[in-house]
Amino acid sequence: MTLGNSDNARKNILARIRKAQGRGGMVSGAELDAAHTYLKARPRGPLPAVEGDLLVRFRAGAESMQCTTEIVPGMDRVADAAARYLRSLQLPLSGCVSPELAGLDWMASGLSLESRPAIDADGVGVTGCFAAIAETGTLMAVSGPATPGSVSLLPETHIAVVDARRIVSHMEDGWDLLRSELGRPPRAVNFISGPSRTGDIEQTIVLGAHGPYRVHIIVVKN
Repeated sequence: MTLGNSDNARKNILARIRKAQGRGGMVSGAELDAAHTYLKARPRGPLPAVEGDLLVRFRAGAESMQCTTEIVPGMDRVADAAARYLRSLQLPLSGCVSPELAGLDWMASGLSLESRPAIDADGVGVTGCFAAIAETGTLMAVSGPATPGSVSLLPETHIAVVDARRIVSHMEDGWDLLRSELGRPPRAVNFISGPSRTGDIEQTIVLGAHGPYRVHIIVVKN
């Protein structure tokens, strides 16, 4: 199905739901105003306290979900850190990188990373991160031309680069950041909590079932 057909199908489904509710096929201006008012108010339920250093809390949460983490003092250290991690596990030194990180000197660190969406043959995908959630150790990634979602989802090894200044306490804070910086959500927002896993077969946890076998997080603390 093409993107246009998918979008039309979604609109038709929503129009049928609205018709069944007696609300007409199109969204009225009053309904849009009410929705914007609600979002601006952003009513929240009770949130658990996230105390202490957000970076420490985030690392602990990520590592509890079988991620590995490393802190580097600047973006100029990211490529070396990625290469060091891959070599330590004798993993491939080639793959893809999100265009937003294409400017780093990967080749000088011995890595061959192409700036593009992922393909089946890629063993490694390197991405940035829109935000990171300290409460759960979760990565928040948004899709776009410079941040194709496939780079974090398709390769067996995902390396995520996180700016320590983008670590927030709760998921709600991540959504606030998205609304203030992007205005409206992109086509996809992915929350990544450790390697892909499933327990469908005899309730045995298997890693890499639907995505990366391993997730390594490089936190940049300037």
